[in-house]
Amino acid sequence: MSVLTRLAPQPQRLIQRNLLRLTWLLSPLLVFLAWMLVADSGRYSEQLLVPPAFVWDAFKDVLHSGELLEHIRFSLSRLGMGFALGASAGLLFGVALALSKTVEVYCSPLFHTLRQIPSIALIPMFILAFGVEETFKVLIVTKAVFFPVALATCEGIKAIARSHFEVARLYRLPLRDVIVDVAFPAAAPSIVTGLRIGLSRGWMVLVAAELLAADSGLGQMIEMSRQMMRIDIVMVGVVVIGLFGFVLDYGFRLLEKHLFRWKAR
Repeated sequence: MSVLTRLAPQPQRLIQRNLLRLTWLLSPLLVFLAWMLVADSGRYSEQLLVPPAFVWDAFKDVLHSGELLEHIRFSLSRLGMGFALGASAGLLFGVALALSKTVEVYCSPLFHTLRQIPSIALIPMFILAFGVEETFKVLIVTKAVFFPVALATCEGIKAIARSHFEVARLYRLPLRDVIVDVAFPAAAPSIVTGLRIGLSRGWMVLVAAELLAADSGLGQMIEMSRQMMRIDIVMVGVVVIGLFGFVLDYGFRLLEKHLFRWKAR
């Protein structure tokens, strides 16, 4: 009888758990409903507030024409290259900043000064230095990714108990083994968080760069549509950018949960 008592609430708990998982849909649905009601009220011109149905039609048009996929491909390729460069450099510099007193003394003040400068503020300087071609866009993403990754790597390694490094020194492990087998595994949660933040910042900065100086990409699609007063396509670009940003960030969150399942125990 006690077994049946324990099993009886299971379906109810399962339903509650599934409903809880669906609550993340509530806020997007409320925003969509408010958008639809305000657009249909007639208080604003359709050129200022496009109804959702018009945006959906514009989405189908740019999707079937291949224009949207082409802009997405350009934006993601720039993000991928910039993220790879920024994350690699950030990891290396973060390790050096955490383990080398010389690097910390000479580079730490400049590093902490430069990381306070918004990447968007450097876009005009990058354009003057590198022009408006692909190099500029990849490097501005690299800059946006580099600092969060380097800071997270440095702080993660510094938080490791000194006894870990003392044991490594006792066994006379080479520096490469100390970094790969001691530093990175112990600082992995902080590093992955830095990578996630860097990816999000890189995505936002890339869109801003494409808005200002690009002939392709989602940001450029928005800017060209604005100039042509195609606000429906502008809204398509905004929604697609938001969805891709959400997917990228959520993907890293899932990776964190998978890699560090032991933290939840």
